[in-house]
Amino acid sequence: MSSGKKMWSAALLATAVLAVTAACGSGSGGGGESAGGKTVLRFSYWGSDARQKMTEEAIKKFEAKNPNIDVQGEFSDWASYYETLSTKVAGNDAPDVITIEIRGLREYADRGTLADLASKVNTADIDAKVLGTGAIDGKQFAIPTGINAFSLMVNPGLVQSSKAELPDDSKWTWEEYVDLASKISSGSGGKVTGTQLSWNPAYLQIYAAQKGEPFYNGNKIGMSPQTIKDWWAIMQNLIKTKGAPDAAKSTEIGATSIDQSLLGTNTGAMGMWWSNQLGAASKASGQQLDLLRMPKAEGATTGGMFLQPAMFYSASSKSEHAAEAAKFIDYMINDPEAGQIILSDRGLPASSKVLAAVKDKLPDADKKTLEFIDKVRSELSDPPAAPPKGSSAMEDILTRYSEEVMFGRMTPDDAVQKFITEANASIAG
Repeated sequence: MSSGKKMWSAALLATAVLAVTAACGSGSGGGGESAGGKTVLRFSYWGSDARQKMTEEAIKKFEAKNPNIDVQGEFSDWASYYETLSTKVAGNDAPDVITIEIRGLREYADRGTLADLASKVNTADIDAKVLGTGAIDGKQFAIPTGINAFSLMVNPGLVQSSKAELPDDSKWTWEEYVDLASKISSGSGGKVTGTQLSWNPAYLQIYAAQKGEPFYNGNKIGMSPQTIKDWWAIMQNLIKTKGAPDAAKSTEIGATSIDQSLLGTNTGAMGMWWSNQLGAASKASGQQLDLLRMPKAEGATTGGMFLQPAMFYSASSKSEHAAEAAKFIDYMINDPEAGQIILSDRGLPASSKVLAAVKDKLPDADKKTLEFIDKVRSELSDPPAAPPKGSSAMEDILTRYSEEVMFGRMTPDDAVQKFITEANASIAG
């Protein structure tokens, strides 16, 4: 899952939920047969032009091995992906193979949209805990494509040129993080800002874990109001000490992609993203970037960081070609040939065999990501289960109230109560 992407808006989520509900129990969908008698499989996915190009190349390799199957890629940009998918599902026209994120998994699985892939796809080489993130109520509705971890990215050259020093990230605190960001800003003479703010729920999830609290507790927010207010206080201190831009600038930057971020444009030295975005950030920056552990709360017994699938492949429960759909997913997950093409575009390959086959061919940034994850793996918490229905709107809700606090339009006490109330309403269904 990429951090720079905007989450579904509440309105779009409602559209998706209504559309999926409307489609339940209706007819069949998916592909059909072409004039040549081939089975036609439809495969939906989102991403960049580069992802589309490599995916089409992998599809051609699959078709060469399976001449009786014709795979039709249904590609879109991220912004329109789920709206398009929900419309297709509502119209009883679901693709046979569906790319999905953990945030949307329960939305679709609970409404009967997805097929159980247990025993249909080889998962022997996928870590059991990572694989378990695609299971709900004992059914394997989704197969992870690859893994990543939410972490801190840093430009060591900008840190050094600002006369600051990189921390020992195995034991640094949030106070030291704020202090470092402030030193970078002041030491650069205003040319470089220490860091930028992040409203990604993964960030708050990590911070809450350090306080011994889960983000979700069933269909309710599991964090205490004080933990959320303490998290906001980190942001407020960053703005106050000029370690991060003011509220208006932070809001503007927060709405951009990673290549337009402070880190990507070399106007900031640090930022928080999913580890599989290091390549995109490095390409945009043109400079060496590194990954660091997230800072810790004073006295924390865990760092709170965790592995999470970048995305999943799932199959429509209405597909008329279930066996062929599973075969295609198996190829994309387990075949080193596909792995050599896709590399780490969908996270570091979930299959240990594919990862071993491609790791020497990974770009330098992705090799660095693999080294980082291997280094911190023993410290990581178990991958989280699929969050409750309605959680797809969480980043929008969290961002809105975070910005109210940063702008001073709402006190932390008022904002935290309203956030918890609205978040609980979103996930109560």
